[in-house]
Amino acid sequence: MTEIQAGPGAAVAAAPDSQDVPAIELDHVVKEYTSHGEVVQAVKGVSLTIAEGEFFSLLGPSGCGKTTSMRMIAGFEEPTQGVVRLQGEDVTAVPPNKRDINMVFQSYALFPHMDVWENVAFGLRRKKVADAEIKRRVGEILEVVDLVGREKRRPREMSGGQQQRVALARALVNRPRALLLDEPLGALDLKLRQHMQIELKRIQREVGITFVYVTHDQSEALTMSDRIAVMNDGLVEQLAGPREIYERPATKFVAGFIGTSNLLSGTVHQVNGGTAVLDLGPSDRILAPVDGTASAGDRLDLTVRPEKITISTEEPQGDLSVVRGMVSEVVYLGTYNSYAVVLADGAEITVFQQNAHDSTTTAERGDTVWLSWQPRHSYLLR
Repeated sequence: MTEIQAGPGAAVAAAPDSQDVPAIELDHVVKEYTSHGEVVQAVKGVSLTIAEGEFFSLLGPSGCGKTTSMRMIAGFEEPTQGVVRLQGEDVTAVPPNKRDINMVFQSYALFPHMDVWENVAFGLRRKKVADAEIKRRVGEILEVVDLVGREKRRPREMSGGQQQRVALARALVNRPRALLLDEPLGALDLKLRQHMQIELKRIQREVGITFVYVTHDQSEALTMSDRIAVMNDGLVEQLAGPREIYERPATKFVAGFIGTSNLLSGTVHQVNGGTAVLDLGPSDRILAPVDGTASAGDRLDLTVRPEKITISTEEPQGDLSVVRGMVSEVVYLGTYNSYAVVLADGAEITVFQQNAHDSTTTAERGDTVWLSWQPRHSYLLR
């Protein structure tokens, strides 16, 4: 397996080992700017490796350093420190037009006076590719992005999703070693954006090119990515597959940023085998697996996802985490209900309950309820 490094304290996952030479490497990369006489670090020593053919996402809030990291890969920014490698070669000082990489932006940047065919063929014509080869390659990529039959349309005659496909085809027809995508779905409405997420993953799988995707949208990253680097304040907080990041967040930031999560704290009352018992009140307890380092009196932080919690009007039995509270809000969201439950200490827990036909819970605002979940769903945070 290829070795992966990330920012200090980050949890990491190894890149797929299908290729010996990684497609992209950032090696202790730092990017500094000077603002009003002060040095500001946008990226603080990030190291990561992206495998050939991988769909890799840089995920995080505005200002976390994800777009700056992508711009350093593209060559639009030069690192203050560190090295950028493409296919094992140092390209830190190589200009963007000399790197075998294409980029797709949120604005699409299509030529309005050209039809679909000419937009896609533009880069090949600039490279003086033979007409027969242009015809073959443009035809192939239009089939991949499902635009056959729309070759003569102008961008203004197409939907946002179709324009996005044209932008993808124009980038992919050049057969770059990697494609960088900077929030390309941000301008689309929700339903079309969800559809394009599936399409992007299909296209990437068919062409087999390395995709590096920048987004602040957690659902996009979880839907499409092979691995995700979650960034915060210029560092990678966790680098792992989508399931690992969602189910086993490494830090409080990751737990709070990815989806909806309940962050709880408590003092260990006792440790039984590999399970810590945290007492929150006379009848409340949280059971959490521990690695052997926890002991009575320790203060622990943990997270539990809303869909892992069962809500009941009767006290549950068995070896479960159990807390009691009052329902402060109930929101109907179609496929599920969202309950906000306030505990005795003032903490609020969110619970998602599927609207299944056999659901028997009818808790309303103001009701006293019991919340329970399996010990394995209490995940400790660093």
